[in-house]
Amino acid sequence: GCGNSALSYDLHELGYRDVTSVDFSPTCVAAMRARYARCPGLRWAVMDIRALAFPDASFDVVLEKGTLDVFMVEETDPWDVSPRATATMHRVLMEVSRVLRPGGCFISITFAQPHFRKPHYAQEAFGWSLRH
Repeated sequence: GCGNSALSYDLHELGYRDVTSVDFSPTCVAAMRARYARCPGLRWAVMDIRALAFPDASFDVVLEKGTLDVFMVEETDPWDVSPRATATMHRVLMEVSRVLRPGGCFISITFAQPHFRKPHYAQEAFGWSLRH
């Protein structure tokens, strides 16, 4: 869910020359490709984060910034998340876990308090440890 954020470009400028960004919107991805065409290390893909088209163990780092918040926006009680939202979060996080290389790092930047996200993130099936 890169949207039209400059985060990918900012990472590129900090020296991270191999950055892949995805978004569900073809219009958004086309605009970002055009905007940052001068940066060959930035790649853009139209993709649904619930079903990533990348092979297993493709990335050292997966970074999401507010994308998972979108799946929770309709929730009225963060202490009692609906089965639908819980299933969606699990599906997305399974995909993140799948595309991470062993020893890789998932970084999630969210507006939610840690105690609201921890039950979703801290699951043995994902094969990662959790720090916040």
